[in-house]
Amino acid sequence: MKRVQNFIKRQSVSLPIMGVMFPVLYLGAEIGLLASGAVAAGTYLASNTTIKQVQFSSTSKEFGMTRSEYKHVIKQVHEAKEKTKKLRGLYYRVRSISSFRQLVEMTKIANKIVVVVQQNPRKFYLAESFFYSHLDSALELTEKYALLVGQPVKDQQMKVALQDTRETLQSMNRVLEDDLKKVLASDVEQLRMELDYARLAVDKQQNQKLLVQHLADDEGDVENERKSIDTK
Repeated sequence: MKRVQNFIKRQSVSLPIMGVMFPVLYLGAEIGLLASGAVAAGTYLASNTTIKQVQFSSTSKEFGMTRSEYKHVIKQVHEAKEKTKKLRGLYYRVRSISSFRQLVEMTKIANKIVVVVQQNPRKFYLAESFFYSHLDSALELTEKYALLVGQPVKDQQMKVALQDTRETLQSMNRVLEDDLKKVLASDVEQLRMELDYARLAVDKQQNQKLLVQHLADDEGDVENERKSIDTK
């Protein structure tokens, strides 16, 4: 969403500039159609690039990161997206329902981690092992498993290798789950704090209602006592 908004902002500035530059150069400066178009296009590119760099710096500051740190995280996120695409490409090569489900779950977990880090790049440092090691291992193991399971002849040694690979992939799934828990830990803690605050607000409101009701009951009792005395 942020990338789309930045793109729209760039175009809303760069396109009008180009639209103004072309007629000014062509009609005012009279430098010719091709030259005017080339200069206007160059103005658009220069404006677009400058604004993009400013937006990049602004976004990195929003997350409390340097330009180089933010650029590195964006690169890692892009590479991780490509790897999850490769995992999805192996869905129909695993040849069994259980392995298919396991691969789908693994891909979902990996994709969720990538999305969370893309939305908040600082969470990258909570899942560095996922980007540097775990996702690569998961992809490599799945590719080897898909290669072995697709062979027409399977001797006992290959069957043992396939079973070992399946078990290792199950363990890798648990590793990725732990990575996801790490990147979501702060969000879970924040949610707990918000829930606690909401409960306190609800309890406070209920206590106020009880107090008002109690005071109303007391006033009613006093009024009844007064009427009783007046009657006597």
